[in-house]
Amino acid sequence: MAFSVVMPALEMAQETGKLIAWLKKEGDRVTKGEPLLEIETDKAVMEVEAPADGVLAGITGSVGADIPVGQTIAWIVSPGEKPPAENKSAATAPAARGKTESHAAPVAAAAAESQAVQSARISPKARRLAKELGVDIASLRGSGPGGEILASDVQAAAAPVVSGSPTRKSASLEAPSTLGRLMAERTTQSWTTVPHFFVTREIDAIALNEYREKLAAEIERTHKIRITHTDLLVAITSRVLLKHPRLNSSWTAEGIRLHDYVNMGVAIAVNDGVVAAVIPNAHAASVAEIATQRRDVADRARAGKLRPADIADATFTISNLGMYHVDQFSAIITPPQAAILAVGSIVDRVVAIGGEPVVRPMMALTLSCDHRAADGARAALFLNDLAQAIHEPEKSLA
Repeated sequence: MAFSVVMPALEMAQETGKLIAWLKKEGDRVTKGEPLLEIETDKAVMEVEAPADGVLAGITGSVGADIPVGQTIAWIVSPGEKPPAENKSAATAPAARGKTESHAAPVAAAAAESQAVQSARISPKARRLAKELGVDIASLRGSGPGGEILASDVQAAAAPVVSGSPTRKSASLEAPSTLGRLMAERTTQSWTTVPHFFVTREIDAIALNEYREKLAAEIERTHKIRITHTDLLVAITSRVLLKHPRLNSSWTAEGIRLHDYVNMGVAIAVNDGVVAAVIPNAHAASVAEIATQRRDVADRARAGKLRPADIADATFTISNLGMYHVDQFSAIITPPQAAILAVGSIVDRVVAIGGEPVVRPMMALTLSCDHRAADGARAALFLNDLAQAIHEPEKSLA
């Protein structure tokens, strides 16, 4: 029995995926669940697993091509079996018809664009980029297969012409990466549709520092990994969230979905943006387990090898900029999550304790909340409990 390998939809509103590499070649034996190919979506480069056991055959997906979601790009067949005959017209016609219908508009500009698209083959990514950069696609000559216009063709056409006059200044235009463009779209959507409010609490981190030093040597010896303040904060915050379900909820059209588990998203900087990698069931994981998972997923993120499960189903997110010497900041919520915690650097400050000035390591935490899911009082109570847990980390993690 033949199993089709299709371009998967790994995220909402995904129209296409770029085929980066085949990890197996035509005729190779494959096992269900093993990495088969790499694709690039608007979020990251991800590995796609084989859907069945068998022999890889009938590869039609070309490396570097932008392929519509759902299109068959190969088959997995039994030994000696031939892949089914490909029906290109059936596969492409519905997608083309759907785009024509969904983008039709009773205005001259839309009609002109529709006519231009029909007279020149262009990838969906290139079409979006052309609209953003103001490039006339009818004037472009494509460098892709069959003359298809690619995103690189649009970027080249948008490059500024530098004047030969020594008195005239020029500016360069940098097209955003797919991840950068997605970040721009999602943060704009969140900021304009989610009613944010912010609560900040400055916390004495001396006990957190001491507990980290106490654990560090033992965990490095047993797990060969160096724990960070982020690892401790993931463990502590996850446990506190169980007592504050509104802060660990998701806003939906049907209502507020409360979670009885914590899948903690951790913001990780990569070359062209930020991804929120997920540590599932962080509320039940030890600090060593959290540190190991965070390191593994961070390595994959920076290498462009994230898997779909690495970035799925976070219920809350922590963004720590303390290592960049940022004292305090406010983060934008990732819908449908109800909140995100922004962590600043730990800095020695003079504070009053018992009426006397003393120097203590202080850390600013800023909670961004969706006001539809939680109000100021709930946010304040959560920060109070979180501060208490940070003051007594060994007790809170016992």
